[in-house]
Amino acid sequence: MKEKSTGDLNQELMARWDIDAYLKENEAYFAEENAKDLLGLLFERTGLSKAALARKAGMSEVYLHQVFSGRRKPSRDRLICLCIGLEATLEETQQILRQSTYAQLYLKVRRDAIISFGILHRSKLNEINDKLFSENEKTLF
Repeated sequence: MKEKSTGDLNQELMARWDIDAYLKENEAYFAEENAKDLLGLLFERTGLSKAALARKAGMSEVYLHQVFSGRRKPSRDRLICLCIGLEATLEETQQILRQSTYAQLYLKVRRDAIISFGILHRSKLNEINDKLFSENEKTLF
């Protein structure tokens, strides 16, 4: 099956009068709404306990368990915090954001550039937040 680009899907949608047929025909091309599987793989790679990961990601253990079980969908910022705690690469972070249907980090946005730099250089979450704060940008939490 050939992958359809967003542009291809857009053209099809614009040409249609029946949303139900469009949805049925393009089901395989819709983005997965969560990145639970990839997060699980990254978690296994770290060798951390969930308690340690929760501390590194700046979230409660209860919230973290809810995310991993699929009962909670974290916001974009909380997902980025989790990626930082998991020491995900920038590419892995972008993939998780994409799979979760959030905007990827965009280097033309000052805040996203600071976050991306931190991820690339394996900075701790508090270091990234400190830099965001010092640059008058919204912190991750």
